[in-house]
Amino acid sequence: MKAEGMRDRIEEKLGGKKNLFIGYITGGDPTLNHTEEIVYAMEKGGADLVEIGIPYSDPLADGPTIQRAAGRALKEGFSMKKLFDSVVRIRRNTDLPLVFLVYYNTIHTYGVDQFAVRCKEVGIDALIVPDLPLEESKDFPQDIIPLIPLVALNSQERIEDILRDRSGFVYCISSFGVTGSRSSISDKTRELVERVKSHTDLPVAVGFGISTREMVEEVHEYADAAIVGSSIVKVVEEEMGDPERVEAFVRELTGRG
Repeated sequence: MKAEGMRDRIEEKLGGKKNLFIGYITGGDPTLNHTEEIVYAMEKGGADLVEIGIPYSDPLADGPTIQRAAGRALKEGFSMKKLFDSVVRIRRNTDLPLVFLVYYNTIHTYGVDQFAVRCKEVGIDALIVPDLPLEESKDFPQDIIPLIPLVALNSQERIEDILRDRSGFVYCISSFGVTGSRSSISDKTRELVERVKSHTDLPVAVGFGISTREMVEEVHEYADAAIVGSSIVKVVEEEMGDPERVEAFVRELTGRG
């Protein structure tokens, strides 16, 4: 379901293409000025889409690396208003698709309709809301901004319902538990992606635990896109937000340039 009047940057960038790369960063880590520069750096490194995580004090799906990033951002005075202002500035310089990964309490506190409208106004292309149940997501104003569907290894029986009237791309979660780098990808992930592809023509992306170029290449054997989060956030942490180091790491992951 595409938001009325919204330019579909995701479809333009991802539609019908293979070997795509989606990178994740935490908004405001270590500062919002860094966030802007890191988005540009990731695009230069070959990212096709960037997820910007909204810092939250109780991130149920996030591992320790992203939890620390959220803590740094909150300590620096993060606010949604400041991040929205940053996205306005980013949109002056790039058409790279941008997606917020945000916990529902943040949306609820802001005001659901107000949050959706503001996202559309500043140029956010979709939302990933990991703690919003399927039944409640049906009441979300997707006519304003779409929700990216999440499919986990234990939700295969509900794939058809999860994908009904959705747009953007499908986020397949490759492991149980929280985010974080892992040494391998579950053998069941390929089967999950194949089942998803039998129900939709949307690009299918795999995330959770992907941390190396070899793992990205493995995902590309059966999915359209690989999503890397914690290992990028780790570079931001270790290199104090240096955009050049982030660009180099993303370039290593994408194999571009």
